[in-house]
Amino acid sequence: MVILFSAAISKKHQDALKEKYPNQTFLFCENMSEAQDKLSEATILVTYGEDLNESLIEQAAKLQWIMVISAGMDQMPFEAIAKRGILVTNSRGISKIPMAEYAISMFMQVYRQAPQLYENQKISKWDRSVRMLEITGKTMVVLGTGAIGQETARLAKAFHMTTYGVSRSGRPVEYFDETYKTAELEKVLSKADFIVAVLPSTEETQYLLTEAHFKQMKNDAVFLNMGRGDLVKSEVILQAVREDQIAHAVLDVFEEEPLPEDHALWNEEKVTVTPHLSGISPHYQTRALDIFTNNLDTYLADKEEGYINKIDVSRGY
Repeated sequence: MVILFSAAISKKHQDALKEKYPNQTFLFCENMSEAQDKLSEATILVTYGEDLNESLIEQAAKLQWIMVISAGMDQMPFEAIAKRGILVTNSRGISKIPMAEYAISMFMQVYRQAPQLYENQKISKWDRSVRMLEITGKTMVVLGTGAIGQETARLAKAFHMTTYGVSRSGRPVEYFDETYKTAELEKVLSKADFIVAVLPSTEETQYLLTEAHFKQMKNDAVFLNMGRGDLVKSEVILQAVREDQIAHAVLDVFEEEPLPEDHALWNEEKVTVTPHLSGISPHYQTRALDIFTNNLDTYLADKEEGYINKIDVSRGY
């Protein structure tokens, strides 16, 4: 059986996989350009998910399982995958720790005026009038109650926050005081001091947030998006901060990435821009490959159950 990697992984991880599974054939490539001529041999493909299309699925005649070592599934050719009955799993949840830490750290930077303090230091300015705020005891609304949303809510509890979760189902989830269906979003937006978006990109979530939603938020609220950039139009965010509908926006994801150098978001004082790095961690590959090896053991044992993060290809998540 051939296990093909179009996702580059370290030599350390390559050697560990070959040692653990000596009877399997591993082909390690740096990218899909290098892996493409080996697709016809592959039973299993390990990918970051952004390098696949219908044509490549057709070339992979023996392919039975795609392991995506990221959480993002936006560009996967699910229709072609479903026709072939190919199993898909991903690494959902491995970024929950760095992303939750990112969210809390960004809120603290905004509340503790970190950018202003940095600027004052550059010019040797001693100014004790800079307004310091506390995040403790505030209210956080999290759009998306999966692993990342739960971890963000868990950390928020260390600051004695009230936490509300919003998801498609609205089912109760640990670390949230209350949960609501997406259709009930308007019920909680007005309560939020912090709004955290960690939603995937699906037909249901694309441009879910509109101007009307930002008008419902507190004018001193902070909005943070680290899910997908097509949740809300950039123009809506710009209008929200310029018209004081909210106090600040922290954005790690954008409709177009990289964010163009001339985009208005770069120079907006009430917007913090980071280059889609909230999930970056030195432990990323180790955590992703832990899920892969668990699933590989399940696959080799020919079991129906036991897969971590099995994707419903009809929904794309």
